[in-house]
Parts: sequence; structure tokens; C-alpha cells
Amino acid sequence: MDKINVGVSSEIGLLEGVILHTPGHEVENMTPENAQRALYSDILNLSVATKEYVQMKGVLEKVTRTFEVRDLLRETLEDDSVKEELVRRICAQEDAAAETDFLLNIPTPLLTSQLIEGVVLRRDNLTRFLSKERYSMRPLHNFLFTRDASMTLWDEVLIGKMASKVRERETLIMEAIFKNHPAFGVKTINPAALPGSLGSFPNATIEGGDVQIAREDVLVVGTGSRTSTEGIDYLIEVIKARKTSLKHIIVQELPDSPESFIHLDMTFTFLDKDACMVYDPLILKNNKFHTIHITIENGKVTGIKQRKNILKALNTIGFDLDPVFCGGKQDLWIMEREQWHSGANFFAYAPGKVIGYERNDYTLEEMNKHGFEIIRAIDFIENKVNPDDYKKAVITIPGSELARGGGGARCMTMPILRQKVDWSL
Repeated sequence: MDKINVGVSSEIGLLEGVILHTPGHEVENMTPENAQRALYSDILNLSVATKEYVQMKGVLEKVTRTFEVRDLLRETLEDDSVKEELVRRICAQEDAAAETDFLLNIPTPLLTSQLIEGVVLRRDNLTRFLSKERYSMRPLHNFLFTRDASMTLWDEVLIGKMASKVRERETLIMEAIFKNHPAFGVKTINPAALPGSLGSFPNATIEGGDVQIAREDVLVVGTGSRTSTEGIDYLIEVIKARKTSLKHIIVQELPDSPESFIHLDMTFTFLDKDACMVYDPLILKNNKFHTIHITIENGKVTGIKQRKNILKALNTIGFDLDPVFCGGKQDLWIMEREQWHSGANFFAYAPGKVIGYERNDYTLEEMNKHGFEIIRAIDFIENKVNPDDYKKAVITIPGSELARGGGGARCMTMPILRQKVDWSL
């Protein structure tokens, strides 16, 4: 199998490879009582969510090479030594040592399903018989949001350090895939390992929804309930260790509530070389949440300054963006409603070509005013319309059910390879 050299140096470069996870039974294996513990505010209807997801995947299959987590994991587990190491690490991490032998002795396809969909608690002693838990290893309810557990950072993969224990297994799986799958074997960076050369950050958390590569030399990173300031400090150490030319990190503080602000990409995403989607009340309006501009050069932090907002910070380094307002400009209630339903969360597969939810009417109307042709996913899939016929286009996917999971198109995609952007054009 040919090796894939990962490489992502922008949010908008032409997409050449992306990892997805089509939702399965794991998203339904919860109750109203434990949905919040699973980081959901409601229970999804799997049959409806799957139909919606298939449209997003159908769009991506027409424009790039797609990989499914389930397939990659199954193929990775074909190596017995890798399988044993991964299973033992997962069982140790989740206090499920009693499941080790069971998992190591079932067929690989079944093991793959168990690691994703959960291992039902065997009630073979008194403690387990009386337990109120249904699973000894819980389902990965959030794995359809492949963005968070790993992120391609230039030519390496940064493994997430999740804020919630319920998502930690995702990071172990993604690290095993990138290190051991025949198609990859790439270098990974893991905050959980905290190598001595990069210092010790015990409270470091970092998730992919907060990390955006604006340009080869610029990162825009959110800090809030999911990515801690120590997580960003770790990222600073990673960049310092590279001893590269000037790099910029623009940090945006996020509110802890409501839960729709969990990641930066729920309030700010890149659409084109000269356009971005913003949730105006947080990103542009005066508020108490800081925007910090950090510069790093030749292994040293050379500056830390406060800026007025993300766009002003980007402007100081020659990055001029036209903001498109999530929910439009007129009504704060509409802005809040559409932001809640991932109205600011867009995924670019090429400059000016993005994917988002069709339910956010005012956001789409605002995009249309900024030159984006609105194209339904099903029309593109059925070859009724071609986004390449337009300079800018937003392909809309149904989101009545998926949006209730708390994420949008960017959340559900983990790019591994993009073409470099020619910023001079």
C-alpha cells in the first residue's frame, strides 16, 4: 500500500484526503439520563442522522479521497502486536482490565465494532451484577466529530488531549492508526506523553475544533472549556522545538457557556483567501474575551500582545479577511439561534468552496450576498449542478438531526492532505 504523506498548511487549500466516521450505533447507545455525560444535549435519531451524513460524505467523495475511521482501525488491528498494545492501553486507561482477554480473542471486525460501539458489561460477579452501568467500556458517542481527537499540523499529526475522559479512547485509536496503519506511519505529537524536552503541562488539553491553520505561518487557536491555556503553551513548545522562521499564534478566549461555544470553529471559520465566517457578538463586538497575538521565531517567543479581535490581529500580518456574519446582521436572536445550530461551522474543500448546514437560512442569505452560490448537496451528488462553474459556492447538507449532536461540517472532517495555497493570486 502506498504511503500517504500528510500535509496541511491552511484551512482552505484544495483537499486531497480526509478522514470521516459515519455515525453508527454508538450515537444511539445512550439515554436522556446519560446524554449529558456523553457530551450531548439530546439523543440523535440514527436513521435520520445517517441519511444526512451520507450526503456530506457523498459530496466529499466527489471532490477528494475519503477514509473511514472504522476501516482504518480494522486494518490497523490486523497486526497482532499493534492490536495487543492498543487493547491493553485502552483497557488500562478505562479501568477495564477484565475485558482484555475477551477483546484480544475476538475476530478483528468484531473488535473494531466493540472499540467504537462499546463493550456491554458482563454481569458475572456481584459488583458487576449490581452496577448501574450498561457498559464496561462506553460507546464513542462523539467519534463522528473526527476533527477533535487528532489534527494534521503541517507535516505531522497532533494527537488531541481531550477535556473529557469519555473521549480519550478516540485519541488512542487515532494515534494507533497514524503510527501503524500501512498507509500512514507518520510522526505524531502527543501532549499526553509530555516529553521532558517540551516541559510538563499537567493541565494541558487541546482539541481540533479549536485549532485552525490560517496560513503556513499562522495558527488561530481557541481557548475555553475544551482547549486550556496550558494546551496552547504545549503547542508553543512544539513550535519552539522546530526552530523555524517567524510563526504567529492568534489565541481567542471563548465563553464557558452556552455549550455551543465549545470550540473556536463554532464561532469562526475560514471560507476563502479573503473571507471568513464570524459570530459577530463574540468575534468582532467589544466583550470581555481576550484576543492574544503570540510570535515565535528561531525557538523563542518574541512577543505576546493583546489585539482588538482576530481580524485585527490577522490584518497586522497582511491577512485581510471580509467577515460574513453568522445569522445575518439584523437580529441578535437569529444570530444566537443559527450559531447554536453550527451556523458558523463551515468546512472548505478548496478556496471559496465550502460545506455547511442548509437549515441556517439567514447565514446562507448573508453568504449569497458575499458572492457564494448556494448549492444543495443532493443536486451536486446527482450531477445537476457543478460548484466548479462558480467562483464561490456553499454546498448545503441537511442538518435537522446532525446539528443536534453539537457540531457541523468542519467538526465531522479531519483533513490529512491539502494542496498549498498560492496567496499571491
